[in-house]
Formats: sequence, C-alpha cells, structure tokens
Amino acid sequence: MSESRPVALDAMGGDHAPHEIVAGAVHAVRERGLPVVLVGSPRVLYEALADHDATKEVPIVRAEEALEMDEGALASLRRPRSSIAIACHLVRRGDACAVVSAGSTAGIVTTGRLRLKGQQGVLRPAIAVDLPTLPAPAVLLDAGANAEVKPEMLVQFAHLGAIYAELAHGIESPKVGLLTIGSEAEKGDKLVRRAHELLQASPGITFAGNVEGHDLLTGKVDVITTDGFTGNVALKTLEGAVRYAFAELRQAISESRLARLGAAMQRSRLRELHRRLDSEAHGGAVLLGLNGTVVIAHGASRAQGISAACRLAADLSAAGVVSAIGERMAANSRSHRLWWSSHGGDRVE
Repeated sequence: MSESRPVALDAMGGDHAPHEIVAGAVHAVRERGLPVVLVGSPRVLYEALADHDATKEVPIVRAEEALEMDEGALASLRRPRSSIAIACHLVRRGDACAVVSAGSTAGIVTTGRLRLKGQQGVLRPAIAVDLPTLPAPAVLLDAGANAEVKPEMLVQFAHLGAIYAELAHGIESPKVGLLTIGSEAEKGDKLVRRAHELLQASPGITFAGNVEGHDLLTGKVDVITTDGFTGNVALKTLEGAVRYAFAELRQAISESRLARLGAAMQRSRLRELHRRLDSEAHGGAVLLGLNGTVVIAHGASRAQGISAACRLAADLSAAGVVSAIGERMAANSRSHRLWWSSHGGDRVE
C-alpha cells in the first residue's frame, strides 16, 4: 500500500478500551502491515502494549482526556484535549492518514466537525454504513449523525453515498433509493415527499424511487438515503435481527445429530454467511463530508473489529475518497444551489 502515514487510533474510546483497542492495533501492525499510532494515556497504553511485547512496534501520542461512551456532543467542547480530538488533529496536521474510534458516535461526529471541518459544498457530514447485500454492499446514510434534516440534506446524502459507492465499491452510476413507508412517490411525510421531488430531478443522481424497510438487504438499490434518526433505527434493527437469526440457527443445529451433520456439510457456506453479516469483519461506518477520513468502529468492537477498522480507514485514505468527494461536491455545489433555487428549494447553511 502506498499510504505511509499511520492511522490515528483513539485508544480510549469503546466499551472495551483500552485493552481491546491496543490488541487491535497490534494485530493491524503485525498481521495487516499497517502503520498505527495510538492516542491516549501513555502510561496505560504502554502497559497494554507490554502485554503484547509490542512497545517498540506501535507509537503513542499523548492525550490528556477521553470522552466517555455515555457523553454526548457537548463533551467535545468541554474536553478539547480528548483522545479523539488529538487523533483528528494528527490528520489535520498531516501526521496521520485517517482517524479510527470506537467511542461515542455523537462525540466523534462533533469533534470531527470542529477539528477537520466540512468539505466545500457539504451541508452536513453523514455516517455511511455498508449493508451486506450481494453482489456488492449497499450504502445506507445517514446512520446517526443528523437526527433532523431538510430535504436538501437528503439529496446531499444521496450524492455523498453515490460517490462513496463508486469509489469504495466500484459501482458505476449507483442507483439511489429514498427510505420511506411506501414505494409510491406520495408516501411519507412532507420532508420525504419534498426530497423525492428534488431527487427525481437532481443532476448527477440515478434515482430509483422510494424503498421500504424490507428492501434494505435485497440489493434493489446501491445507495439508501434517509435522516440519521430513521437510519440509525433501521441499522440497529437489522443488527438485532441478524443476532437473533444466528442464535436461533445455532439452537436448531444443536438439537439433533442430523441437524449437526447437515450443518457440517454446509460449514463453508455458513462461515461465509457469518463473515458477511458480522460487523466485526467490516470495520465500521465512515463519516463522509469532512476534510479527513474518519471511521467509526462499533462501540463493542473487539481486537479483530478494531484491526478491520484500521484496514478500512487506510484503504479509503489510499483510494483518495476524501479528495474525490471534495472535488465533485465543490464542482456540483454551485449548480445544485442554482437548481434548488430555481425549483423553490431553501438555502441551507
């Protein structure tokens, strides 16, 4: 990989920080060949690295504070020297290629906006999550950064998601769907109906119409745009359903010798299905629209999930996703504003 700058890993964020975070960093360095720098309390991190005999392999950058998992967006203002803030500063200064954190989502989003700033033409950053559809993942956004939005923001999320799908997954002219309660254009509240009108005529978007909750995993569209409240509920509903299904499957397999034999014969396919649906294998969500690559790992991530998040962050940085989004959004910003103005759209600051 051509990217030589390290991934700045917030070692103090996450349900299992710092030990699982440190273990993930060591795995990323040793097994994936990725340069990683840990950000947090030097004493605590040095002791954790010593447990892996890795004190000379993974550097540490001091951070005097840390955001707690239950702290909200305002904590970012109260703790300007937090580990996530320092990690963002490393990226802004050019000393790191990307930020990875399993900490408070609200804290990461707010700190990212304060430290890295939004890209030109981007109204609000959005959290993009890959859904395990075939043959390529579908991108769902926003998955939690913006609970309240305007129609123009949903159009913007569609553009961000389309660019991401093209660059990260190699999908040409991604099909975009608007998540709502019915496939008909008139279904949904005033926000969704207005967004549907704008998406239908928005330049640069291949709009496939409305999609419903049961379409999320069908591969009907490549990008699904929605507000952060709805997107987060949808995502966590899917995660819960997957956990329930696998728990029921394990129970069914263990009930008889014949079931265990059938499972053994399908072992490779079951493993592949588990890998595809396992959030630990994919690394996490991506905060799009900032002047830097930010990957938000699941709060409950263990070492393997953190290592995968570092891999994802490094790959996105090397692919130039941030610069590509910036270039396209800046080029489209003026034409979109003029189009929205001519069609009665409100200007969004």
